[in-house]
Amino acid sequence: MRAFFKGLQVSLSIAAGYLPVAFSFGLAALQAGLSPLTTLMLSVVVYAGASQFVLIPLLASGAGLLTALPTVLLMNARHLFYGPSLWGRYRRSGDGRIPTPVLAFGLTDEVFAASMTRMADVPEEQRERWYLGLQTGAYASWVLGTVLGVALGGYFEHPPAALQAALSFILPGLFFALLLEIGVWKHMRVIVTTAIACVLLLQWLPGYHALAFGMLIGAASGLVPVTGGMRGQA
Repeated sequence: MRAFFKGLQVSLSIAAGYLPVAFSFGLAALQAGLSPLTTLMLSVVVYAGASQFVLIPLLASGAGLLTALPTVLLMNARHLFYGPSLWGRYRRSGDGRIPTPVLAFGLTDEVFAASMTRMADVPEEQRERWYLGLQTGAYASWVLGTVLGVALGGYFEHPPAALQAALSFILPGLFFALLLEIGVWKHMRVIVTTAIACVLLLQWLPGYHALAFGMLIGAASGLVPVTGGMRGQA
């Protein structure tokens, strides 16, 4: 259990960002006309961060499952790259007592970034339980933030514009801080490619589709080997 609580402790920095963002999600969902139960279940069952904000207008407008589901799946396609990267890190111990679907459910951008920077310091036989603690703390904070947003929604029907702007920046700011821990310069090619692809795709696609495709293009660019000439220059 010690490894689990160590992971839980690491999740506190993620929780600091998740609580206010999930709180704003609860407020936004209620203001869009979603019921408190639907709002809570989106965080408990879907647990997909930005995808939940995209679901608000889709569900509020009466969009069906065939419209909402592909959008959410596309936005979270980046997890197809996250999973294999982590699999070899915590499965090398051969422990494998925790079902893989449980571990996969808690995988988010911030959990992935924290795992990539901190897991190397965790003994191999403890990594699975450490990762479970990390994702449990992140998940609990997201659900708690949503509960608070739903419970206190009546007091924040018209939040100040400054507060809305601050809440919307917290999660990107947290992820950027985690990115700095990984090392921005080592992944500059992927970052620049993703940024350029997103800007270009925004000319033809909605923002959430452009972001998803841009991230896939950026990730694919990281798989392209650097030529010998470029290595020599480096």
